[in-house]
Amino acid sequence: MRDSETFSQQFLTPSIVAGIERKLFPDLLAKPYDLYKIKRHRLSYKQISHQQEQIQPRGWNKKSNCFYRPYSIIVRGVLIEPDLYLGFDNEKDAIHAAKQHICVCRNEDILFPNGSIIKIPEKDFDTQEDIFNGFELIFEQNEQAFLSGYNRFDDNKPMYGWLKIIGNPVKYIC
Repeated sequence: MRDSETFSQQFLTPSIVAGIERKLFPDLLAKPYDLYKIKRHRLSYKQISHQQEQIQPRGWNKKSNCFYRPYSIIVRGVLIEPDLYLGFDNEKDAIHAAKQHICVCRNEDILFPNGSIIKIPEKDFDTQEDIFNGFELIFEQNEQAFLSGYNRFDDNKPMYGWLKIIGNPVKYIC
């Protein structure tokens, strides 16, 4: 989880989706920042497992002619049984993406493909709650939008979006 205070792992920011897109389609690495192939996405999961991690900052501190790096503890969450649906506007891109794995946010959440491709109109993606439930950050700025982070791929520009929740995004634990 990128942020244990706001639970931002529940949705994918524009820069994360762009990173996924570039992992799936490495030819996009040479293009300027934007979203080119992934048109929609939806994320659901069973639960979040919180784990502590010891970290050190990149920089060094100096005290009495001694350089040191302090330690800190952060809490990260790992999604348990995540499902990620990606929407493309052509079958060729969907077939290519359906054969690859994705590591989300510093490789904490690894998503393996199941190889299935469902061809549907975009309207069905928003209305079939029993199949495509989950969280989706819609990347636009309007009255519902909130600041979802700063884009490190695009001069740290602020990223905005509003959260669309379809069905029950947190799966039942049996």
